[in-house]
Amino acid sequence: MPVYTNKVVWKGGHFGYTYCENGTEMEFSAPPALYGHPNMMTPEDAFVMAVNTCVHMMVIWAAERLQLDLVAFECVAEGEVEEFLDRTSWFKKLVLRPKLTVRSASRKKVERALEMARKYSTIAESVKSEVIIDPEIEIVE
Repeated sequence: MPVYTNKVVWKGGHFGYTYCENGTEMEFSAPPALYGHPNMMTPEDAFVMAVNTCVHMMVIWAAERLQLDLVAFECVAEGEVEEFLDRTSWFKKLVLRPKLTVRSASRKKVERALEMARKYSTIAESVKSEVIIDPEIEIVE
């Protein structure tokens, strides 16, 4: 069973530094609206990115598995935060808007690949937020 490890270190104020077991390192902060610093990774950015990048990798996997000729793929993800009166909040919904260009395939087969990507995305399956995939599919010859 895979285990992933991450370490964070406080760097003073609203700054932190994170180390991933794969060698990736970076500074992070809270969002500016929460006394953080602009132009830096935030936990909220990382959360939305984690879902988006995991689904992305599973789209690639599903396209290969279904033998789709994937010409282009990109995806914008948007996380909707719901705030409560007691000042707590959570990501209520994540909407992924993938744009796929596929050569010589049926729309149904591409939609199946997206369903598989969603189902087998470890991150998307691990969050309690609603995850919606709203694709734009282009079939070219």
